[in-house]
Amino acid sequence: MAPVPPGIRLLVSFNRDQWYKALTFALTFLLYTSFHLSRKPISIVKSELHKNCSSVSELATAAASSSQQPSRASLHTDMDCSWKPFDKSNYKQLLGAMDYSFLCAYAVGMYLSGIIGERLPIRLYLTVGMLTSGLFTCLFGLGYIYNIHSLGFYIFVQVANGLVQTTGWPSVVTCIGNWFGKGRRGLIMGLWNSHTSVGNILGSLIAGYWVSSNWGLSFIVPGLIIAVMGIVCFLFLIEREYSLLMTGGGGRMPAKNWNGVNGHTELYLQYKEGKTQSYDTELLLPRDNGTVCVPVQQVVVVKSESEPSAISFMGALRIPGVIEFSLCLLFAKLVSYTFLFWLPLYITKAAHLDAKKAGDLSTLFDVGGIVGGILAGVISDKLGKRATTCAVMLLLAAPTLYGFSMISEFGLGPTIGMLLVCGGLVNGPYALITTAVSADLGTHKSLKGNARALSTVTAIIDGTGSVGAAVGPLLAGLLSAGGWDQVFYMLMTADFLALLLLLRLVTKELTSRKPRPISTVE
Repeated sequence: MAPVPPGIRLLVSFNRDQWYKALTFALTFLLYTSFHLSRKPISIVKSELHKNCSSVSELATAAASSSQQPSRASLHTDMDCSWKPFDKSNYKQLLGAMDYSFLCAYAVGMYLSGIIGERLPIRLYLTVGMLTSGLFTCLFGLGYIYNIHSLGFYIFVQVANGLVQTTGWPSVVTCIGNWFGKGRRGLIMGLWNSHTSVGNILGSLIAGYWVSSNWGLSFIVPGLIIAVMGIVCFLFLIEREYSLLMTGGGGRMPAKNWNGVNGHTELYLQYKEGKTQSYDTELLLPRDNGTVCVPVQQVVVVKSESEPSAISFMGALRIPGVIEFSLCLLFAKLVSYTFLFWLPLYITKAAHLDAKKAGDLSTLFDVGGIVGGILAGVISDKLGKRATTCAVMLLLAAPTLYGFSMISEFGLGPTIGMLLVCGGLVNGPYALITTAVSADLGTHKSLKGNARALSTVTAIIDGTGSVGAAVGPLLAGLLSAGGWDQVFYMLMTADFLALLLLLRLVTKELTSRKPRPISTVE
């Protein structure tokens, strides 16, 4: 008999629960990657909505002078250089208003999303959110196809998209929290949370590919991707881990003494040729002649006699640590989302690069974010101090932000290094709070095993953070008119305030003598 290939032996060594965990991890990773992929195009397209028209005007004027038609050439340049209504001198405020409309709607909707999500099937709730998000993302791109220049149209699309995108985060965090316990949660969720940066990178590359030729496709393609992933979610997402009680199983599960369900100690199926079998049965049984006796894996959903009720909003706020981490995330997310929405434009203006090169270079910030999120998870698991880990990274981020404000004085090499380091230190605390800390608080011991609080706690923390995410880009649009230095002073102030809000929890962790895994949230 031929030996079994080592790859097959590896595959069959995992039991069904482990495969379900792997599927949930990978699927929720891809689902939320598509969410961030669809948010990124606006930051790439900004430099195309309002171009630097001075150089274009000079070339056009020179060409017009040689052809003795100056007035027509200058008129053509004024009309075609930028996309109305973003061709005015207040274009930064208009672009900031678009960011604010999306993020403000997202922040308001997030508080409701977690409460609604706990009362509806997560799979259906997430599917509807992804399909509608794909629709509104495509609508923004259709503004280019159909030559729409109404600011109200783009604001409406941003508000609607912000509301429906709130279905994503509480749903995926609840799913991953249901499947993975507290053991090594920081590492697991640090790896898993890299979907944010992966989505930003893919969104930048996809949007950058079409930004100079047809920026409408920079939105339409990501919109189609998130809609397709919504269909995948409907077909494959498993919301929570169930106890699978099986008989037989060919030795794939440890042997246990089991008296069966409802008095049945063994479940067998008499398979005979000619009998009508269901589709599921045919998948399990061999297609040969004769009669065989095949053990069947019986799946039993085990539920408690009385399921716990969903937690109230005020009940979630009373969980120790929720308010501090929520307010800390407000300022941490303010910094992160200001980079998300304004970094490509800043690189374009400060480093004098075109939109595509600036978009490609900005992906390095997200690469650093991946590393920072994983390191934050690993370190907090090792030390058992979530708040202290966040505080140290916030402390180191402040001087890095100051150095980043002088990017125009650096060469390409130092700029790349600064992008990577700054991305890691800025996104590390943000990633840790929105994943491992949220899951820890959502399964706090004061809840007495009520897992239905996870979605509400996650929504409160991320919803509060989203207020900062809405305010940051808006302030950046207003302050950048007086120079980019003012934007970075605002970011450093926000970073300091985030650190300040964690001091009580840091003190509690450092003075605690108990070797507890996560001292401030248990």
